[in-house]
Amino acid sequence: MPVPSQVAIDDTRAWLERAVIGLNLCPFAKGVHVKGQVHYAVSHATTSQALLQDLEFELKQLLALDASERDTTLLILSEGLADFLDFNDFLAEADQALVDLALDGILQIAPLHPLFQFAGTSDDDITNYTNRSPYPTLHLLREDSIDRAVAAFPDAESIYEVNMQTMERLGVEGWVALGVGRSGGDPVASPEIELPATAPHGSKDA
Repeated sequence: MPVPSQVAIDDTRAWLERAVIGLNLCPFAKGVHVKGQVHYAVSHATTSQALLQDLEFELKQLLALDASERDTTLLILSEGLADFLDFNDFLAEADQALVDLALDGILQIAPLHPLFQFAGTSDDDITNYTNRSPYPTLHLLREDSIDRAVAAFPDAESIYEVNMQTMERLGVEGWVALGVGRSGGDPVASPEIELPATAPHGSKDA
């Protein structure tokens, strides 16, 4: 049964508030969240072609608005790319869309996924949870906003290491206690599931 758009948005907002902001995984997130500059969009697409159309629409919409109104977009894939390998493969198409729209260097896309796995980690490594969202999600960001945020944060290069330490202290039980999965306990978003040993790997820079 398809996930209603509002449910996907509410689940994602709860994850943003409790995990990303609550654990300070991204020091820049709170400001845009409080100002209402985070846009939540839901794609019900189940094919790469349809998803690309939704992605291109949201990229254009983000660029068309001033950053003070919409600084960043979370494009939530409520039905598509539940398999991380498929999601990982799609990222090349997403980056090509930036090039095709002449937006490379203006906007960028960061990947988030319920089964996200950094290269060189085991599938149950707690550090993977820094990029584990309730649904497959494409985070659309403005390069200018990233540059300003990094310039204002004196130790931006240390964020990754600090996040790893935060997750290791929290542990899987602590993550579960945050209640940041999908409504209804969909297993794809549950940190307690046993992932396949052949789960694909993301990039440490994602």
